[in-house]
Amino acid sequence: MSDAVPYAGLNPELILQAVESLGLLCDGRLLALNSYENRVYQVGIDESTPIIAKFYRPGRWSDAAILEEHSFSQSLMMAEIPVVAPQVIASKTLHEFAGYRFSLFPRQGGRWPELDNLDHLEWLGRFMGRIHRHAGAGEFVCRPSLDIDSFGEASLRYLSDRDDLIPHYLMQNYQTVAKALLARIRDRFEQLGPLPQIRLHGDCHPGNILWTDNGPHFVDFDDCRMGPAVQDLWMLLSGERYEQEQQLSALMEGYHEFADFNPLELNLIEPLRGLRIIHYAAWLARRWVDPAFKQNFPWFEGDRYWEEHIQALREQLALMDEPPLRLL
Repeated sequence: MSDAVPYAGLNPELILQAVESLGLLCDGRLLALNSYENRVYQVGIDESTPIIAKFYRPGRWSDAAILEEHSFSQSLMMAEIPVVAPQVIASKTLHEFAGYRFSLFPRQGGRWPELDNLDHLEWLGRFMGRIHRHAGAGEFVCRPSLDIDSFGEASLRYLSDRDDLIPHYLMQNYQTVAKALLARIRDRFEQLGPLPQIRLHGDCHPGNILWTDNGPHFVDFDDCRMGPAVQDLWMLLSGERYEQEQQLSALMEGYHEFADFNPLELNLIEPLRGLRIIHYAAWLARRWVDPAFKQNFPWFEGDRYWEEHIQALREQLALMDEPPLRLL
């Protein structure tokens, strides 16, 4: 399979055959779920509840890195933390069929959390505190760390070579503001000095949290890595500064019940946000040969996207001059 069409052979028949190769009997129902990096499907099982089948993007992670993710999420589940971990079938969580690696997960219903609900945020904070307390007891060996070089510098270098995507008249502006932002980010990290690194969810945005009447369930640990604890918290903040400070304070109210938090990490919120903005654009560019990306992100190729992206980088650079968010 080629990088351009990594899932070209992943048709409905193959998906059902892969699931049935593990001894399950499918009833023919198949629903594609929103996922771009990997391919994820709800598969109907005869006389049982549907399961979720996740097919990993070829070449992205090594088997060892995937298994380390599985081990982490399963250890959280064993600690009675509400995460959706892969099922163990025939003593394995990672399987292979017709050249595709895949895992099966239990189906978990739910909706996005209400991030303007401070009680919900405090509830989320308690579970994030439990996750981080557990995560701090070990470290990843096969998975990467969140750092400026891989998220920022490598992304800038990659995009600087993509004059087929970034219009020629915008390239210099893009490079100038991105370099300036990365320089400020690096300065901030150096000013703070070494900070503790723990195992993170890594991509803890609202779409990866399913809320039920019993509270949150955390899903999709595909981007778990080592990094500062605040990385799993800042993506749950939104709105104006005073709104973010209210939200952060509610999160911390619950978080502190189970884990300590170094307040110096509040200085990393805007640097980490800046790294994500740069990295996200490069992620789209790296995946642009995948037809699914052209279909789901049609606006990415236009001049307007890059004009707005450069403006977002400028605004992020200005935010670096603001004092860090406060706990109220």
